[in-house]
Parts: sequence; structure tokens; C-alpha cells
Amino acid sequence: MDDALLTPVVDDDGAPFWEYAARGELRVQACAAPECGKLRFPPRPCCPHCRSFESEWRATSGRGRIWSYVLPHPPLLPAYAAQAPYNAVVVELADAPAIRLVGNVVSGPGAPLDSVDPGRLRIGAPVRAVFCPDASGTTLVRWLLER
Repeated sequence: MDDALLTPVVDDDGAPFWEYAARGELRVQACAAPECGKLRFPPRPCCPHCRSFESEWRATSGRGRIWSYVLPHPPLLPAYAAQAPYNAVVVELADAPAIRLVGNVVSGPGAPLDSVDPGRLRIGAPVRAVFCPDASGTTLVRWLLER
């Protein structure tokens, strides 16, 4: 595993997230109980607010802001060495501020992890989702700077 790029582990609760991403949609799980309706991420079978097992997947705008980021020097896994320094970001969704997703800021779909100058990254910088199929066939959500 040390020489391979990390790929998502898709479980039953999160499978719809990846299916929507493959269609170019950023959706998050929400409680479908009429009295609740709260968004939740990561996906899980039971609402942590009202304990309902009813859920649905709601579309988001795909826009957000960088909430936090790190630039690994050097990478922990050898497979990432050629792309160092690259970024790993936490993005707060614009239309669901309680939801934060981890990913990378890239210059375009399919661009390498080191395609954005680290000096351009700032806490609060606006970003939008872009969908990037990886070598395993999973479509990853990555981020483009809006400016």
C-alpha cells in the first residue's frame, strides 16, 4: 500500500455520494424526517439529531471556501513524492456551512495535485467542486479556486 495512491473506501452508507460524484453532482446526506431535515456528513444510517433512519441526498451548489489546508513536505507515502509539495484542504460548503469535505485544490479536472501554486491558497478562499475520475474508476471531488 505504501507505493499506491490512496483511494476512497466506499461503504453502503457513502455509496450514493460516490455515485452522484460520478454524475458530476455534489450531494450530501440529509435526514428525511419532516421534523428534522438536517444535513449530515459523513453519511451514516441514523440521524445524529433526531435518530431517524430516513434519509435523502440533497444537491449542493458545489461552492465553498477553504476552511483549512496543509502542504505536506515531504509526503508520507512514496506514491505522492513526485507531486510534492501538494495541498490537502478542508472545504466548508457555501450552502451547508456545517458540512466540511477534505480534498485537493487543482488547476482543472485531471490536473495533478501539485498544479496550483501553494502561495495562492488562503483560508477563506472561494472554491468550487470539480469531478475527477481516478485510476481506480472512482470519481473524486477536487476543488478549483474561484479567483
